[in-house]
Amino acid sequence: MVRTLPYLLLFAAAVLLQVFLFDNLTISVYFNPLVYIAFVLLLPLDTPHVGLLAAGLALGVTMDFAMGAAGVNTIATLFVAFVRPWVLGLFTGRDDAREGGVPSPERMGPRKFVHYLVVAVLLHHTLFFLLEALSFSHLMHTALRIAVSSACSVLFIWLIARLFTAKFPVRV
Repeated sequence: MVRTLPYLLLFAAAVLLQVFLFDNLTISVYFNPLVYIAFVLLLPLDTPHVGLLAAGLALGVTMDFAMGAAGVNTIATLFVAFVRPWVLGLFTGRDDAREGGVPSPERMGPRKFVHYLVVAVLLHHTLFFLLEALSFSHLMHTALRIAVSSACSVLFIWLIARLFTAKFPVRV
């Protein structure tokens, strides 16, 4: 990684925000933003696949430990870390990914960046909430939780990305 300290701080901030703020918001059953995946989504474009998987594993295990879950966060976060290069490939060319840089609205363009966030968050939330429900008997309830939580998560992750990447040059 190009800059280790900012990413360690992002890891800590994502975990602390999720545990102390977003997990304690009880607005509705459907409102459950999972913003901790911002850490995996904002890793540099040229991060090796092994590094992505290691970061996803560390984040998932940390969140499972903090939330008292039995591996749901780890499975969903590892899945997003695994498919992230493919999702990035949908919205950036292979040459852009090889050049490196941090995924941001300035680097990818606001529209492509939002599409990237939406796809990655939908994949994460779909797996997370389906594993949490462990049943298809309330599929509409689960689908509504996925939709509302994904929309809220994308908004909060976009704000975190704007704050985190504000001082980075476009190609770093």
